[in-house]
Amino acid sequence: MSTIKHIAIYGKGGIGKSCTASNIAAACADEGHTVLLVGCDPKSDSTITLVGKRIPTMMDLIHRGGEINEEDVLFRGYKGVKCIEVGGPEPGVGCAGRGIIVAIDFLRKVSRAMDEAELVLYDVPGDIVCGGFSAPIRKGFVSQAYIITSGEYMPIYAANNICRGLKRLGTPLAGVICNSREVSGEREIVNSFARELGSRMVAFIPKDNLVQQFERRGLSVIEGAPNSDIAGVYRALALELMSDLEAKIPDPLSDDRLRELSLV
Repeated sequence: MSTIKHIAIYGKGGIGKSCTASNIAAACADEGHTVLLVGCDPKSDSTITLVGKRIPTMMDLIHRGGEINEEDVLFRGYKGVKCIEVGGPEPGVGCAGRGIIVAIDFLRKVSRAMDEAELVLYDVPGDIVCGGFSAPIRKGFVSQAYIITSGEYMPIYAANNICRGLKRLGTPLAGVICNSREVSGEREIVNSFARELGSRMVAFIPKDNLVQQFERRGLSVIEGAPNSDIAGVYRALALELMSDLEAKIPDPLSDDRLRELSLV
């Protein structure tokens, strides 16, 4: 069996990580790959469009106590994609990053899903400068990362901070994904940003109402509109992830250069 790919998708909150991760997972499954999607967001919404509903989180079950089996935490979604939601502490209590470590260690005890997958995708919220959310990397679960941004200043600012964290942790950046907000000059801004990091923009995802329409129905666009243009974008991105692209430690931009870039 080929080496398992363990990939984290990072980005500013609300930038579209969960939507992108679930569509990548669905597209990879369509190609016959065995996929495990690990939702690391305390909102536990990463896998809804694959399973069609919110699933129990590992942290909730662990806190509840009692015996927990694989079928309690691992759910199969579209085309057999295996899905788990880590969950998190109550708001204002505890560290969600610590929860990721506890949950994944527990998963390994009750399931072989992480060892049997060809692709393990981690949908990680927030900014890696938070020590907790660097947990998947520090624990050795993740071998490379992708960052999602748009051409707006704050998402790029957050993406640059994430790159600072990746550099500090010695984790390669495999590419930058632009989830378009239809900002003026957006493609050029994100292209330049990725290039100056020493990486490249691996996908430009145009804004498409189909994505929101199917999200409201609990479906990915890969399932709901398989022949649509936007599904084709996600399929191309999935092929990129499964290929052997060279990933490099990013070289973050200075704050001054970042602001200059955003003024293009």
